[in-house]
Amino acid sequence: MDDETYCAPTAPERPAPADGPPYAECVLCREPTEYPESVKGITLCPVCEWQEAQRTACSG
Repeated sequence: MDDETYCAPTAPERPAPADGPPYAECVLCREPTEYPESVKGITLCPVCEWQEAQRTACSG
């Protein structure tokens, strides 16, 4: 396995953004997300989603 494939980012599948309220609540900070309430699984607001990406990024 070379370095490029080892650290290659894998983007999780994201649900489509909601057209309007009601929005799902972020599981970390409880702020509204851009996803509809009907989305199953963990929903994160844009800020928490970005922070989570920073935490899980390959540090090389």
